[in-house]
Amino acid sequence: MRTDFDFPKKELIGPVVFRPEFNNFQQISANQTWSLFFTAGQDDKALGQNAEFGKFFTYLLIALGVAGSIGASIFTNLI
Repeated sequence: MRTDFDFPKKELIGPVVFRPEFNNFQQISANQTWSLFFTAGQDDKALGQNAEFGKFFTYLLIALGVAGSIGASIFTNLI
C-alpha cells in the first residue's frame, strides 16, 4: 500500500500563533485578533479581510462592558 500523505513542514499542524512565519513582531489587525479568538488560535483569516467585522466585535465588547457597568451601578443603588 502506497500513500502520498506527507506534510512538508512539521509546523503545519497546531496553532497558527506558534508557527515561525506567523507574525514576526508585526502589528495584527482586529480581524486577525478576533479570528484567533473565535478559532482558538487555529486560523487568523477566518473573518476575511473586511475590517468592519473586527471593529464590530471590538465595539460590541466595549458596549457590553459600559452597559453592564451602568446597569450594575443603577440596580445596586436602588435600595
